[in-house]
Amino acid sequence: MRITLINVLFACLLSLSVNAQDLSYQLKADRVFDGQDFHPGWVVEVKGNEIVYAGPERRGKFDQVIQLKGHTLMPGLIEGHSHILLHPYNEVGWNDQVLKESVAERSARAVNHLKASLMAGVTTMRDLGSEGAGYADVGMKQAVEKGVIPGPRLLVAGKAIVATGSYGPKGFHEGVQVPLGAEPADGFDDLIRVTRDQIGNGADFIKVYADYRWSPENTAAPTFTVTELKTIVEIAESSGRYVVAHAASAEGMRRAILAGVETIEHGDGGTREVFELMKREGVAFCPTVAAGDAISQYRGWNKGVDPEPDRIVQKRASMALALEAGVDLVFGGDVGVFPHGENVIELELMVEYGVDVMSALRIATAGNAEQFHLEKLGKLKAGFWADIIAVEGDPSKDIAKLRNVGFVMKDGVIYKNVKE
Repeated sequence: MRITLINVLFACLLSLSVNAQDLSYQLKADRVFDGQDFHPGWVVEVKGNEIVYAGPERRGKFDQVIQLKGHTLMPGLIEGHSHILLHPYNEVGWNDQVLKESVAERSARAVNHLKASLMAGVTTMRDLGSEGAGYADVGMKQAVEKGVIPGPRLLVAGKAIVATGSYGPKGFHEGVQVPLGAEPADGFDDLIRVTRDQIGNGADFIKVYADYRWSPENTAAPTFTVTELKTIVEIAESSGRYVVAHAASAEGMRRAILAGVETIEHGDGGTREVFELMKREGVAFCPTVAAGDAISQYRGWNKGVDPEPDRIVQKRASMALALEAGVDLVFGGDVGVFPHGENVIELELMVEYGVDVMSALRIATAGNAEQFHLEKLGKLKAGFWADIIAVEGDPSKDIAKLRNVGFVMKDGVIYKNVKE
């Protein structure tokens, strides 16, 4: 009798689960941004985890009609540069996070970080390295996929690759062995082995530090030759993956571009010639403006009162050169350096630095989807996955409206609804 009752309950739960997957919705707001353009009066219809219609309002039968008056429907934001296993450096410095916080603690923090970003309308995130936490980012991705924790879809880099001696933590005598923020690799055989090992352990793409602050003056200097970088790219591409490069110096950027990476991260020291090369080679630029802005404030800059520090002046100059060259931009703020859930700060700063609002909205949705090879994300269009958010007001008139997220749906599941 007991077994029969359990079987009946299980069958009911299974039926509810199946029904939940087949739910249909009509989403109605004042306007729809479909990833390219705005459409007043449009609706978006969802069945299961897929968008089945986006267009002028029409009649139909739905399990639920969700009214979002005063809001704009748009694709979920796609964050291009995050570190889910880091938290703001004004709370705990990077060295102490890597050296003193256990992987268990950092993973527990990451659960909160992922939820914060999802609730802020970020439905997909590209994580650019675990920063000393091994493959914990791969585990977090698996936990999200299994429904253990809520969070954005994740694309993860795993450990990332650095040249021996270039990355931190540093400052210890030669007899002290400390955990590093990324995995060293040297020489062609080692580069091949490490790249394949990271792929085998679940990296969706490979991140390499094409330069780092290891010159005698502690400024950014190249870490790998063009040929070494090409080796990493060749191995990654043979598995259907791509490579992104941390690069802050003009020479580090140049080498990474010639090697065939798909995106350059940071790029503070980029010159006109380097950005023109990026444009010719089809390499995109993720400027991470928000990270530099946050770190400058952590170091005492009173923004809006004090003169802008050199780091900010340099970033403005590199952004101007990139825009002049017509380089494709990526939305990704290096969130983790600043608080998770405040991802949109990067878009606000991109607009402040010269990107027009409509371009910023396209970059954060359809643009990043195309750049990251996400064929069914970034647009509100029939046949695309139902990653949809609603923001209060009209973000085409004020990018800061993206801070007011009232509705979040990911993969057809509603995680936030201001009307409930």
